[in-house]
Amino acid sequence: MSKKSFIEDILKKADIVLNGKNSGDITVHNEKVYDRVMKRGTLGLGESYMDGWWDAEPLDEFFYKVLSADLEKSIKTPGVCLRMLPIYFGMLLRDLGHVKRSHYVGEHHYDIGNDLYEEMLDKRMVYTCGYFQGGAKTLDEAQEAKLDLICRKMGLKPGMSVLDIGCGWGSFLKYATEKYDIRGVGITVSEEQAKLAREHCAGLPVEIRVVDYRHMEGEFDRIVSIGMFEHVGVKYYETYMRKAKELLKPDGLFLLHTIGGHASDLTTDPWIDRYIFPGGAIPSVEQISSALQPHFVMEDWHNFGPDYARTLRAWFANFDAAWSKLKNNPMYDEQFYRMWKYYLLSCAGAFDARHLQLWQIVLSPNGVEGGHTRVS
Repeated sequence: MSKKSFIEDILKKADIVLNGKNSGDITVHNEKVYDRVMKRGTLGLGESYMDGWWDAEPLDEFFYKVLSADLEKSIKTPGVCLRMLPIYFGMLLRDLGHVKRSHYVGEHHYDIGNDLYEEMLDKRMVYTCGYFQGGAKTLDEAQEAKLDLICRKMGLKPGMSVLDIGCGWGSFLKYATEKYDIRGVGITVSEEQAKLAREHCAGLPVEIRVVDYRHMEGEFDRIVSIGMFEHVGVKYYETYMRKAKELLKPDGLFLLHTIGGHASDLTTDPWIDRYIFPGGAIPSVEQISSALQPHFVMEDWHNFGPDYARTLRAWFANFDAAWSKLKNNPMYDEQFYRMWKYYLLSCAGAFDARHLQLWQIVLSPNGVEGGHTRVS
């Protein structure tokens, strides 16, 4: 059987037709794509898309169909698995989450230009899942709803000290300071993020530092970590929890907001690892619970993963609408456009298929007396 016929038969299991006319079907522009995918798996699939060798419209539906049908299991032939081993061993050897590598992640993804994120994100520049379940209709509304949800889950009161581990462009601390009158410290490993975060929080009792969480000192009433845990690395989960407890007052609360997955996988998809989030890892329930048990009591675990698919599609719509302006920047060529489209919409398909989740976990060092009241 030819490689084309092999892939064609697999795609039929997901109701996807090569060069078909239906929504989510794949259109092949370069016949070399079959060999590239067979040799390099999902890495080859993403790279060939970046090079314009194939298309699918809408791209998120293509991935929803592929993941819902568990096609990955069908293509795990001995040849493909053996070819993927160097990639996984390479990830192990790189020591995901090492202090020096954490700064590399900031440079690779977050330092590529604030102009991109200013166009793609909401008005507050929140680069994490929005909260639509409370009735929000727009991305701006969903992100404000998410920020307020976190503030209410944390029981914020005027004068409280709050640490934001992985503060991004300062969106949460700015909101919490303005709406709940707290004092905040935000830490990031991205110089570009820190620069803009300081501008956003100018005049507010907020300090932004460029520092790895392991080097942070102090004691806080509340700690939040919103979309940073995915960069920690499995090897360092327990270190992360131990440090969070060290920084938290005995009667404090810690909210962990993270993408999660079903299995205890080593890392994210190889294409995502190479082109989007080097060294990232999607934690499982088991991994998180194992890391937190020596240090925290789990007070609440909230999953609103489907909202991330909607968030990602909103980001792509903004990015796509701004492309005519963004492409004037020499950093952003046509291959970058296809890479970013592939990233946003493949992830949207993964959340639609429920292969990825979004969790908000409320933790306390010693258990909240009388119990923690769930907020939604």
